[in-house]
Amino acid sequence: MGSISRDAPVTPAESSRVRQETPQNLKVMMDANHVDSRSLKRDYHHRIFVNRSLALEKIKCYGFDMDYTIATYKSPQYEELCFELLLDRLVSIGYPHEILQYKYDPTFPTRGLVFDTLYGNLLKVDTHGNILVCTHGFMFLKGSEIQDYYPNRFIQRDNTDRFYILNTLFNLAETYLYACLVNFFTNCTRYINWQKGYKHGDLFMSFCSMFQDVRDSMDYVHDTGILKEKTLENLEKYVIKDPRLPLLLSRIKEVASVFLATNSDYCYTDAIMTYLFDFSQDSATSTPKKPWRSYFDLVVVDTRKPLFFGEGTVLRQVDRDTGKLRIGTYTGGLQHGTVYSGGSSDIICDLLRVKGKDILYVGDHIFGDILKSKKRQGWKTYLVVPELAKELQVWTEKSYLFDELKSLDIFLAELYKHLDSGSTECPDISAIRTQIKSVTHEMDMCYGKMGSLLRCGSRQTLFSSQLMRYADLYAPSCLNLLYYPFSYLFRAPPVLMPHESTVDHYQLDMSVLDLALANRVHRLSTKKEDEESKEENK
Repeated sequence: MGSISRDAPVTPAESSRVRQETPQNLKVMMDANHVDSRSLKRDYHHRIFVNRSLALEKIKCYGFDMDYTIATYKSPQYEELCFELLLDRLVSIGYPHEILQYKYDPTFPTRGLVFDTLYGNLLKVDTHGNILVCTHGFMFLKGSEIQDYYPNRFIQRDNTDRFYILNTLFNLAETYLYACLVNFFTNCTRYINWQKGYKHGDLFMSFCSMFQDVRDSMDYVHDTGILKEKTLENLEKYVIKDPRLPLLLSRIKEVASVFLATNSDYCYTDAIMTYLFDFSQDSATSTPKKPWRSYFDLVVVDTRKPLFFGEGTVLRQVDRDTGKLRIGTYTGGLQHGTVYSGGSSDIICDLLRVKGKDILYVGDHIFGDILKSKKRQGWKTYLVVPELAKELQVWTEKSYLFDELKSLDIFLAELYKHLDSGSTECPDISAIRTQIKSVTHEMDMCYGKMGSLLRCGSRQTLFSSQLMRYADLYAPSCLNLLYYPFSYLFRAPPVLMPHESTVDHYQLDMSVLDLALANRVHRLSTKKEDEESKEENK
């Protein structure tokens, strides 16, 4: 079997020697003068990031979504296609032909924005609903303008009748379309601008009705199959094909069960997966060509997530020759090679004979894949965040901006350091506040016109908070699993509260601490060797 790592395997003798030398090595490694902890980490392109500790050796079953997880669509080509289909649909139901002049701009939208169906604004908010960025069309509103709409610069996120969260990668084209439509009608002389929409003669079009038209058009593009049809006509243009994919799944299948659960129908799933796994035997993967279904113990299509993680739907078998569903509810056991339709997460567990805690589910949808599988079933979760590649690039290449923001915070603290409730002096911090805003804006523009998916300056976005709350692991791609052994223990970094991150510890005698820790590791190693020796003597 091929290997990603070029390191030589460790022999049993070497393993024993390493255990014996652990106390001494640990003492050296903990000396900051001898090792940089960053050198112990994988290349950030290959890393998986951890919110909650997870031991891969305890995972008995790996589940995968298809769209944007196993099948990665090329950006911005795929969003451009979806955007054009949405425009065509809107024109067909009566929208002005002039909107066809708009072209998709990948630098504008980001996921996690909120559309206000009352005022037509796109909002970037934090986890509590505080507004970070607000646009009306392509016009970015400033503080006083935002307060005209939202006096407290705050929204009630749970008011889902008014506020719609655009959380999925499929929503990117839709997000940009809202901005285009508001921009068009705001600047079109045939329409009169009202606070809650536009008037043309005796007709009034509210932002709410515009939103519903776009949502209906989005459903039309997906439900009629026109988006899938256009995608299948040119797979090379719209779908990324990676030879590492069959290698990853073949390795996982050696140690655990594997299932596919997708909302797509069988015919589309079969076409996409056949394309993704169509590699010749002499490819870089060294993996013989075989049917894509052979990489999975269970394949379920038409899952209708997030309903799938609740009551679910009727489980039926799929005729692989015609793609049609067979009559009646399937009630038997797992049949390898059979494709199923519908069902529920409970049925998955029953068929594969695993519990929720034994499953690691990999998906891209924060709500449909991750939140529901975590809250309702207790599955371990791995969120695919393709934008993380760009986020990490900015984080590493523009680190001086983050350092500058920290320096400004320190300088601000210094101005108040010797002042208390009895002080009458009032430091002038206007210049610092202006500089903080300037640096924050420069940081945001490194990501795109709407800024980062995960933050606005030093504040985290709604999407960021959801990711941290519901995803145990996250990475730019499911393929990052290739770079970790299946015995790996993902350890979550300590999450420090403000009183912990801003108050220093007392200085301890590190030599004493190091020796105590080394001795503890030595005792554990000795205990393990004794247990192994007893097992051998039995």
